[in-house]
Amino acid sequence: MRVTCLPAASIPNELDEDTEYFSLYANTGRQDVGRISSGWVRVLSRCGFAPPSAVWDFVTIALAVAAADIACHRQGSADGWTRMIQLDVALHEPDCWIAQRSSLERTFRFLTGDFWTLNFLEGGVAPPASTALRETEADCVALLSGGLDSLVGGIDLNVAGRTPLFVSQMAKGDSETQKLFARTLDGGERHFQWNHRITVPHTTERSTRGRSIVFLAFALLASTTLPAWQAGDTTELVIPENGFISLNIALNAGRFGSYSTKTTHPTFLDGIQQAFDAVGLRVRLTRPYQFATKGELLRNCSDGTQLVELARHSTSCGRFGYYNYTHCGRCVPCLVRRASFLQAGIADPTSRYIFPDLATAGRERGPNDIGSVAAAYVNYSEKGVDRLIGSALSFAQPGERTAYSGVFARGMDELGELLRVHNVL
Repeated sequence: MRVTCLPAASIPNELDEDTEYFSLYANTGRQDVGRISSGWVRVLSRCGFAPPSAVWDFVTIALAVAAADIACHRQGSADGWTRMIQLDVALHEPDCWIAQRSSLERTFRFLTGDFWTLNFLEGGVAPPASTALRETEADCVALLSGGLDSLVGGIDLNVAGRTPLFVSQMAKGDSETQKLFARTLDGGERHFQWNHRITVPHTTERSTRGRSIVFLAFALLASTTLPAWQAGDTTELVIPENGFISLNIALNAGRFGSYSTKTTHPTFLDGIQQAFDAVGLRVRLTRPYQFATKGELLRNCSDGTQLVELARHSTSCGRFGYYNYTHCGRCVPCLVRRASFLQAGIADPTSRYIFPDLATAGRERGPNDIGSVAAAYVNYSEKGVDRLIGSALSFAQPGERTAYSGVFARGMDELGELLRVHNVL
């Protein structure tokens, strides 16, 4: 599978029938060519953005990876999942990223489960330029997805006296929640909401394992508006995600590798950090909750009153769009959400679950994870945490393995308690 991302003027008239083409930051008007973030350069320039080429080229790489991820169908691969993707991307100044090509290929392989071959070409779109450089009065950047974890992350930063710049990747069903959280956390004027606006000229692949790279690229771009960055110092990018979900250890044999998402997995984020460091991008990724379960994250929130007021607006469901932007109640993220409220002693404020009763929800039609989670918990409780983890912590340093194992075990305990309360166990 080959994907080529070029400026609109560089798209050939005669297209190779075995290649997917995307125009970067412009619309060619051609039905057979996809497009990525058409018109965005002009918008950013008007808003005062003038990022260095290395930053802008990483944004371009991330958008190209996301485009390839949704353009290349897994069904056509040999095993129905793993793809071999050759991605050609035109960059403004490709030399520094060419040196990181092998490292990025490994990082993207971990994220999506595919074999990536990256070719960085000359002639890419120049970064936005502005005569009135934008400066945001903030001391860090924080991801704000509209989920519970990012809500707690914002609350904790505020209570600690920090001034975060919130960055959101827009998603249908979450955009208004993101605005509400930012506004309520006194960050309405320090909130960038961006959409990748990738258009594919055919049906798309729905697994979307590569979307998270765009979120990090947006945050990197936002970092260039901080006073610390503009003074030549390092900026902090806060990634608020609980450790149990970040590890996302397979709960059954069908969820190994990239069948489980790796959006905030330590291996993926370490790979991104190494790439940033190698090209001199002064951004430090921090994961304040990497050794906390979701229940612990809620229980230890710095402002429980504000958490209770806002939590009902948050989104966790892995099938939110499928159920008309309502929590299903029985996917793994929903189960972890419900278990976390129980563990924290907070009455679950979620307005509605499609399947509120877990004892009967497993017998209802449609995909659900109740049986898998129940079986995994029984396996864990009878045979111990190491049996369930297997080799999933092989990435961890010796001093960290116990901490990672502990957060996974405590997360399983929270799920087990939820299943007992609902008479599943």
